Amino acid sequence: MKILITGIHGFVGSNLVNALKKEHTLYGLDIVAPQKDGVVKTYSWQDMEQGGLPAVDAIIHLAGKAHDTKNQSAAQVYFDINTGLTQKIFDYFLASDVRKFVFFSSVKAAADTVVGDVLTEEVVPHPVGPYGESKIKAEEYILKAEEQRMRNEECKGKRVYILRPCMIHGPGNKGNLNLLYGVVKKGIPWPLGAFENRRSFTSIDNLCFVIEGLLTKDVASGIYHIGDDEALSTNELITLMCEVMGRKAHIWNLNRGLMEGMAALGTVLHLPLNKERLRKLTENYVVSNAKIKRALGVEKMPVRAADGVRKTIRSFEVKKS
Repeated sequence: MKILITGIHGFVGSNLVNALKKEHTLYGLDIVAPQKDGVVKTYSWQDMEQGGLPAVDAIIHLAGKAHDTKNQSAAQVYFDINTGLTQKIFDYFLASDVRKFVFFSSVKAAADTVVGDVLTEEVVPHPVGPYGESKIKAEEYILKAEEQRMRNEECKGKRVYILRPCMIHGPGNKGNLNLLYGVVKKGIPWPLGAFENRRSFTSIDNLCFVIEGLLTKDVASGIYHIGDDEALSTNELITLMCEVMGRKAHIWNLNRGLMEGMAALGTVLHLPLNKERLRKLTENYVVSNAKIKRALGVEKMPVRAADGVRKTIRSFEVKKS
């Protein structure tokens, strides 16, 4: 297939190129255009507006403003990029002969906190903050345009996929997993071992597996949550990191009531550990991947969650050395 990938030089884009380049012809659409092995050419957004993009079979829309863990980005930036660019590239898709469109949204477009045991596609979206809100606005634009498109008999052969991945990790990752690795690498003990929270993650290899399936199989259009089969606790993550580094994990099982009291005091005194941060560090966020596995006709993802984490941490170790 001929595939156009927006944001092709980012973390996910670079890993997708490595996964797809042997079987497919790849083009990029990005704000930068360095040469990249496996990519025929990277075009600019101005090229798109001027009708200069090549004919392709599918578009994978990755370009976006990532979640700022330091909360220093202006809210409007998220909407200009995550919503605005999605509208532009989707309008281009609708007017073209491209058959498949894959949009990378986020589970944060569905929910900032999981109510119940697991987050499914049936949840009524309730994002919190400009990142999730800008992603859900992009989803809503696509869904509304899709509803209008389906009334046109000539357009019914197209397929549109909205993907909501959990936190993606792998070689080149710069997100929260990297931040936790930095803490563990310094030998700083983890004081919240008494909180057995469980969270879903997405190995980049499993993500690439899903994309290949969507490109090559006749999968129905729709919203799909993406994640590994197994959820992991922070304690398990730290243990895996230390295993790869050849170290002993330092996890302190301090009294939960004591930690909650310290967080309450931290809220009053504006300290780093406060109620909100404690909630974020210890909450459960488990996401179901059952729908995408049914759509692809598979019983399990190819990479186990623990093995994916090990691969990511090994890439951190190689980079640090």
